[in-house]
Amino acid sequence: MTTLYRPELLFANGAFVRNTGLLVGDNGQVLAVTAAHTPSDTVVDLPGKALLPGFVNVHSHAFQRLIRGKSESRAVSGKDFWSWRGTMYHAAAQLDPQQVYDVARMAFLEMVLSGTSTVGEFHYLHTAPNGRPYDDSNLLSKQVIAAAQSVGIRIVLLRSAYLRSGFHLPRDPGQMRFFETTPEFLANMDAMTQEYAAGSPDVRLGVAPHSIRAVPLDDVREIAAWARDRRLPLHMHMAEQVAENEACLREYGATPVALMGKARLLGPDWTAVHAIHITADETAMLADAGATICSCPTTERNLGDGIIAADHVMKSGVRVALGSDSQAQIDPLEDARELDYHLRLTHQQRAILDQIGEQALAARLFDCATVNGARALSVPSGTLAADSFADFFTIDLRDVSIAGSSDDDLLSLIVFGMNRTAIRDVAVNGKLVVRDGRHTAQEEIISRYEEVYAKVWRDAAGAAR
Repeated sequence: MTTLYRPELLFANGAFVRNTGLLVGDNGQVLAVTAAHTPSDTVVDLPGKALLPGFVNVHSHAFQRLIRGKSESRAVSGKDFWSWRGTMYHAAAQLDPQQVYDVARMAFLEMVLSGTSTVGEFHYLHTAPNGRPYDDSNLLSKQVIAAAQSVGIRIVLLRSAYLRSGFHLPRDPGQMRFFETTPEFLANMDAMTQEYAAGSPDVRLGVAPHSIRAVPLDDVREIAAWARDRRLPLHMHMAEQVAENEACLREYGATPVALMGKARLLGPDWTAVHAIHITADETAMLADAGATICSCPTTERNLGDGIIAADHVMKSGVRVALGSDSQAQIDPLEDARELDYHLRLTHQQRAILDQIGEQALAARLFDCATVNGARALSVPSGTLAADSFADFFTIDLRDVSIAGSSDDDLLSLIVFGMNRTAIRDVAVNGKLVVRDGRHTAQEEIISRYEEVYAKVWRDAAGAAR
């Protein structure tokens, strides 16, 4: 059975149009943007609403939703990214498999309520807290996938390889749940690819060597070759911190992006997560390879990582996608607008990214949150075109944050001024998972999360006493 979703305004081909709808097949894919339908079609009228393609969150660590607000003190988490990890490690060490599921559901619920239809989950919790594998070495990966399926969000599980704490460093006890050898990692990935068939509309896989400090170069080569044999996307933390670059220089005589470029590992399937502290030559390497940068502005400002030179990156032709990373804030539009806002503070000028090419600023930033993310995850989404997944969200045109706009300036108002309160419906594969601002399992998901949150931090308080 086909369904025609008929809003007041529909965003397609870069503009809002009236008197048309989105025709969706029973396979959850877009058939056409059209006003025509047959008597057998189901028609879903969406009066007073605009319909837009769903957001794609390229980089998420779902379990870190648990530390939101808990690390906003130097007394607790120190002064920088490196000391902040102690709070993150504490949360990671507390969670049993059921709790991993419950926390992930909370993160994914918040994502769909913010208009996100696909998440790339960069997953590196693999073992029990003592470092011993579960009977099923992929148990925690499957718990995160099950959480996404429960909420209704599409997941690309980017299973992360984590082999060491750093160059000539002993194993950090806080990272015990992350470690696997390369043979173990590849064997576990083989098992995952057998269990989750390629091309599934709601569960896909990718490969994520965590970082050059966690995965030596020869292992990155082996893992990348394995992934490319199977045409899976490759994601890696790169150049998030100056200290990370300095450590890579000591070990290899090159910074991370330059190292990957010289090793001929970069390519169109490669996403460099963060890539804040990179040179013009490294930017050119990424551009020449057709790679993507995933920026995570709300996390990067929270951790004091630095500001990506999005103007130079975009001028070079590198695509920029977006991720929520540590879940300090889950709001795709906030991440999008911060790409330009951070530059405004740096340059003391306005609309910095408006100077690049012919694409309007709002459209450029919206693409970062949609089509660029879909490309980074190898998912046919991010746009409302024939044969793409029917992933979309609707907004209330009379929401206080956007009311009164014209059709011509609506996208700019959405990108730079819309509140999440305006988002009313969210569909993944043509199926509504949020309706009128509510998810059917919302109360249960929140209640389960509250129990986990209370236990983890109550136990922490007791240990401190």
